Amino acid sequence: MNEQQKLLRQIQVTNFVLQETALYLDSHPYCRQALRYYQRHRRLREELTEQYEARYGQLTIYGGSASGSWHWVTEPFPWEV
Repeated sequence: MNEQQKLLRQIQVTNFVLQETALYLDSHPYCRQALRYYQRHRRLREELTEQYEARYGQLTIYGGSASGSWHWVTEPFPWEV
């Protein structure tokens, strides 16, 4: 597994953690420990996504910088690499 794949896998794992924690918080909205856990992993996902996009390009249509052109459709999608 190369570095790009490792970073993408970390993002996928973090997304899974966030989804599962959000489901837990739906039934336990006042659990401070779960909320802190969610916030920590949300920040981690933001950091990992920024790293990925700085190195390999946009990960989603919402990522990347406003470069004045629409490169999203001209590059391979992350899962095509």
